[in-house]
Amino acid sequence: MKKLLSLAVALMTVCAVSAQNELVTKYNDGAAAISQKDYETAAKLFDEVIDQGIDSEDPTVLNCVATAKKYIPICYQNMGAKAAAEGNFDKAAELLSTAAERAELYGETQTQAKANMILAKVYQVQGGTAFNNKDYATAAEVFAKGYAANPRNTEMALNLAMSYCELERYDEGMDIYRNIMAMNPDRYADAIAQATEMVALYTNNRVAKMQAANDYDGIIAMSEKMLADNPADALAYKIRIQAYSGKKDYDKVIELGEETAMAQTSDEDKSDVYFLVGAAYNAKYNASGNKDLALKDKAVEALKKVVAGSNVEAAAKSVADLSK
Repeated sequence: MKKLLSLAVALMTVCAVSAQNELVTKYNDGAAAISQKDYETAAKLFDEVIDQGIDSEDPTVLNCVATAKKYIPICYQNMGAKAAAEGNFDKAAELLSTAAERAELYGETQTQAKANMILAKVYQVQGGTAFNNKDYATAAEVFAKGYAANPRNTEMALNLAMSYCELERYDEGMDIYRNIMAMNPDRYADAIAQATEMVALYTNNRVAKMQAANDYDGIIAMSEKMLADNPADALAYKIRIQAYSGKKDYDKVIELGEETAMAQTSDEDKSDVYFLVGAAYNAKYNASGNKDLALKDKAVEALKKVVAGSNVEAAAKSVADLSK
């Protein structure tokens, strides 16, 4: 701020040579207002200088116009920061948005970046308050503004995606999570890990609701869409085979089994898949009246691959029963 004030005083001196010019007088009054931290008055006067002096041929007036353009965004930024410090976040957001817009208009990129940085913090407070009050619609609206201003702000992106998912606007939320997961892992490792975790959480929650409604076809359709977006999506493979198992479409479970297991990235998830495959072969074996021994052998083979996770004990028991 010391730099701003000293420059304002210096420019007031420069412009004093044309003090008879009304616009120069307004400029000098604006500079004096800045020195008194009266940014609202300064912004108003500088706006008048720009509006009335933009077409002037007087070099002194044009110099004042150019400098007014530089400092109008800073005036709005300072007013916005003050409003935020006072807890008036709606006003702060309005003023900081104006600061960023005017900075962009006048080519003041550094001021624009700083205004947007402060604005992002205001949006985080506004959106966070709404989210904590379970007003997810307002939270999404606020976070969306911050995300639009800076899609690389991963904290904003994560909060927006979460708000969308809480509103059951899953496709929008998942699109944002995928955007995060596609970012540079060397720079955004933590955000990518959080996005990956939240995708699994919301997908599994959604699947649970659909399972409760016996909507296995809906789960399959969802998984197919996920695989269309990302053919290597391990979670999509897993929920698809689980849905076919829920439908008791054992032929499809067996058909998809090996491909699904190979898509998984952990022993626990691979084991869960092999458990479903073993159970499918076992069900078909039972349906044959325990006559098709090849089905029994396939069931045992798959169940023996269950080496991790919550199904290890059940798989071992099934193998023992089938081996009697």
